[in-house]
Amino acid sequence: MSDKSLPFDLPKLQAISKQFPTPFYLYDERAIRAGARRLLRAFSWVDGFQEYFAVKATPNPHILKLLAEEGFGGDCSSLPELALCERVGITAEQIMFTSNNTPANEFVKARELGAVINLDDLTHIPFLAERVGMPELISLRYNPGPQRTGNAIIGNPAEAKYGFTRPQLLDGFRQARDLGAHRFGLHTMVASNELNAGYFIETARMLFELAVELADRCDIRLEFVNLGGGIGIPYRPEEQPVDLDEVSHGIHQLYDELIVAAGLHPLRLCMENGRCITGPFGYLVTRAIHKKHTYKEYVGVDACMANLMRPGMYGAYHHITVVGKENEPHDVTVDVVGSLCENNDKFAIDRPLPKIEAGDFLVIHDAGAHGHGMGFQYNGRLRSAELLLQEDGTVRQIRRAETLDDYFSTLEF
Repeated sequence: MSDKSLPFDLPKLQAISKQFPTPFYLYDERAIRAGARRLLRAFSWVDGFQEYFAVKATPNPHILKLLAEEGFGGDCSSLPELALCERVGITAEQIMFTSNNTPANEFVKARELGAVINLDDLTHIPFLAERVGMPELISLRYNPGPQRTGNAIIGNPAEAKYGFTRPQLLDGFRQARDLGAHRFGLHTMVASNELNAGYFIETARMLFELAVELADRCDIRLEFVNLGGGIGIPYRPEEQPVDLDEVSHGIHQLYDELIVAAGLHPLRLCMENGRCITGPFGYLVTRAIHKKHTYKEYVGVDACMANLMRPGMYGAYHHITVVGKENEPHDVTVDVVGSLCENNDKFAIDRPLPKIEAGDFLVIHDAGAHGHGMGFQYNGRLRSAELLLQEDGTVRQIRRAETLDDYFSTLEF
């Protein structure tokens, strides 16, 4: 069972809210750093292991900077994400730029920074060569299609818009080599928020077998394989976190059986996790402002789907703590809702919680990834502040809340 405790208590929240009104995101620096170190320690047997943090998960430069201090690079797929990495000192091959219907100017920026360019489509190879120039190092993204299953977040691989088929992959490496590339990497990403450790071990098997095939059939010696991200987190209290040591041990065994045995050692391993790095250590803090009784019981809060869209978009579960009432009976069944003019603007449906009064703090757990970064301004709702609970216990604002001036700033009116 996962631990849904909080790194702060009611008096701490009351003090924070005097300076920073709710709703706001609060990230736990100590826990983020500890989690980053756990991942690196699990793969310490790999010479040159690299974690490229998925910038899209938590696109805040302060978070990127502290992860860079722990040795992480950045996984980017847009121009602003490249710029975020550049501004915190993540450059060159510390960046994995994964293409996805990418315009030429974004390839130009990735090339300028010396990023590893990870192509998504066979037609991107001549496009890149003609528009930007073929870099010495190129990576290609593999989509195994019906050979693997996906999930609700990333979709079934055979229906996903990402990646090369197996025949395209072999052709793509040959084309890239003929156009001037002489260093090669292989990438895949076939699931998101996966809790089954065996899934990642089998992904490694798939890529290791491809590495052997590329060496045999195309005389392509891979420099690295990127296993992608997708390590899930236990959103529900009854779920278990992924055992990173189990994943690492299984991959290590396959590495010896397939890569070492084929004479392809050393082969670097990379990953690009986001959710498991920051997700459990970020909290959306909101306050109850209304209660409503019609056909159901509702608790209205001052946050809404514009602050956290996962429950409304995916029907995703996020645990909720009513701070100060953790030990009271959870004997009231309510929908916890925001103020958007959309009926799916709900953080919880039919959730047993303690009796809630206006002014109570509700903390929505596991919001540190794909939370604030997926925010929007529909209905004119403004995005909230982001705060960092630092290792010394102090709280620092790392993104201010939006204002009406921000909302109108791009209008020609």
